[in-house]
Amino acid sequence: MNKKELIETVYATAEMTKKEAETAVNATLDAIIEGLKKEGKVIIPGFGSFEVRTKTAREGRNPRTGEKIKIDAKRVPAFKPGKAMKDAVEK
Repeated sequence: MNKKELIETVYATAEMTKKEAETAVNATLDAIIEGLKKEGKVIIPGFGSFEVRTKTAREGRNPRTGEKIKIDAKRVPAFKPGKAMKDAVEK
């Protein structure tokens, strides 16, 4: 499912217009991103939790030349599904 299909699903299940569904989906995604930026974690009970994890700096190799390169440390988003989501997908 892509974003457009998600908006269509919200439109079909909620009593709102397509424009309102698009606004709701965009607002939700923006809120998750802002929560990760500010607090580093967003927890949605029954769904899962989003968090920011730090990847350490490491040494890698350029696959084309084999030359060693330095890969800087960085912060990356991660998602851990909740129990309800795991159970729903399992069935």
